Amino acid sequence: MEKLRQLNSTAVPLNIENIDTDQIIPARFLKAIAKTGFGANLFRDWRFNKDQSINNDFSLNDSKYQGQILVAGNNFGCGSSREHAAWALTDYGFKVVVSSFFADIFKGNALNNGLLPIQVSPEYLSDLMEYITENPETGIKIDVASQTITYNNQTAHFELDPYKKICLMEGYDDIDFLINKKQEIEKFEQTAIY
Repeated sequence: MEKLRQLNSTAVPLNIENIDTDQIIPARFLKAIAKTGFGANLFRDWRFNKDQSINNDFSLNDSKYQGQILVAGNNFGCGSSREHAAWALTDYGFKVVVSSFFADIFKGNALNNGLLPIQVSPEYLSDLMEYITENPETGIKIDVASQTITYNNQTAHFELDPYKKICLMEGYDDIDFLINKKQEIEKFEQTAIY
């Protein structure tokens, strides 16, 4: 995984609540086991019309909205426990998703795949969504160390599990984290009394 310590980016607003994992990546596209290639079908049924033409009214298809941050409505990632949802978001290019609530399983899957889910208050989310929709060039700063998100001098603190924070900042998955602790583990084994 890539290290994620700070991110300065514009954002894509997706002002829809209760986005479930089947909307993020529809089940018919879950035939692969590699983590790549899913971004092409991210929000497939919203990005494309039934005749497969591009839905120009969908924010991901609007060229004025770009960036590595997705700002979504409340209750993002609900539904089935589909790790492919995190894969699709990261494969598309997102590093952060901001919402006022995340389903627990999605949140875990996101963090395990280097995607930072930032939970903010409903008020902060509403203000951010409105601001970036009207001002798409707005930069948003994410600081993982201080666990803050800032736009237009408006800062909010977000919660982050200390272990997952280390993993994100160092680019570790669970195995990488253990390998990094190899010398400490070996030292403990030599001094441990069994």
